[in-house]
Amino acid sequence: MKKKHVVVSVTNHLVADQRVHRTCTTLHSMGFKVTLVGRKWPSDFLLQPRSYTTKRFLLPINKGFLFYAFYNIRLFFYLLFTNADVLLSNDLDTLPANFLVSRIKRIPLVYDSHEYFTEVPELMNRPGVKRCWEKIESLILPRIINAFTVSDSIAEAYKRKYNIAFEVIRNVPEYVQNIIPEVIYDENIILYQGALNVGRGLEKLIEAMYFVENATLQIIGDGDITNELKELVVKKKLNHKVVFIGKVSFENLRDYTRKATIGVSLEEDMGLNYRFALPNKLFDYIHAGLPVLVSPLPEMKKMVEQYNIGIVLSKHTETEIASALNQMLSHKKELNQWKANAKAAAQNLCWQKEEIKLKTIFATFV
Repeated sequence: MKKKHVVVSVTNHLVADQRVHRTCTTLHSMGFKVTLVGRKWPSDFLLQPRSYTTKRFLLPINKGFLFYAFYNIRLFFYLLFTNADVLLSNDLDTLPANFLVSRIKRIPLVYDSHEYFTEVPELMNRPGVKRCWEKIESLILPRIINAFTVSDSIAEAYKRKYNIAFEVIRNVPEYVQNIIPEVIYDENIILYQGALNVGRGLEKLIEAMYFVENATLQIIGDGDITNELKELVVKKKLNHKVVFIGKVSFENLRDYTRKATIGVSLEEDMGLNYRFALPNKLFDYIHAGLPVLVSPLPEMKKMVEQYNIGIVLSKHTETEIASALNQMLSHKKELNQWKANAKAAAQNLCWQKEEIKLKTIFATFV
């Protein structure tokens, strides 16, 4: 029997997107032929071999409105002339091309909303662009039948707004029994991994490091404010305490994560997207057995308090961040308890459990 072909599309470069990789791997294990489509920067890493096919478009423009327009036009024609049986669109910025092709070819469309796209901080001060994305969303989302997202709060927000049901499939890693003996490192490493964008609390985290004793901050990732953050480190004379690792492929990321002492996720309350965030880095920290320091935002606060795996900030200031980090580093007994709790939580917060819901959605297309 010929395998059904699922074409999965994103606008990123495929190197660090763990959620999409897990999704594609699950679909491949179900017996689908899977093709993952994204974009390519000239300087991007080569992709490691995967169990599914990948394709990356090299475009003349790589940011702003014209990038999204070019990408969706390129994606539209690719999907139109590709023998696909099911389309999986990731986030609103790939949805126009997917929706049009699904209607033209009369094939099923599944939508995965990684975030509350129209409420991202990058759109807060750009009302015209925000209205444009909201218009696209309002035209297409009410017509979507199969959809899922990353947190209960985002699912409830879409339900209120468009009266459509979103399944919740959290962005969690696969649980792997750690058979490698734990290594105790001499230095304390505070770790941030993820996009370096507005609203991630990175400026305050860097400034807090001036007051944090006996620890180094490692920042893994890249983004819109990378250069500004590096300039801030130089300005504050913190080169000896803040290290930028840069982009790391998800295949190698765990090696960095498990060497850290504390993981931080300090998103600011800048729009509903961050307020409802349940970032994948939080789950990466949990699976690496890291105690965490997080913002007092509802989804993260609920997760940390439910499993007792760290501290929730009371105020989002550099002095409060520094105080919390110093407290965590100086109380080894509590630190070890949080670490043990994180390892226990990882067995419940794992892809093996979340993928059951994904398989249920796609079982009707096999």
